[in-house]
Amino acid sequence: MSKINVKGIEVTILSENEEDYISLTDMLKAKDGDFFISDWLRNRNTVEFLGA
Repeated sequence: MSKINVKGIEVTILSENEEDYISLTDMLKAKDGDFFISDWLRNRNTVEFLGA
């Protein structure tokens, strides 16, 4: 597990089976507002990605 700094916020990166995963929870800490996740889930690109 490693961390990167993005605009002053530490974001965790987990590597498993040669794949990298970023922490959505850490990214959420950087965003103000309660509707960030619901807005993200309504995004067309996100819906298409999850459907793939």
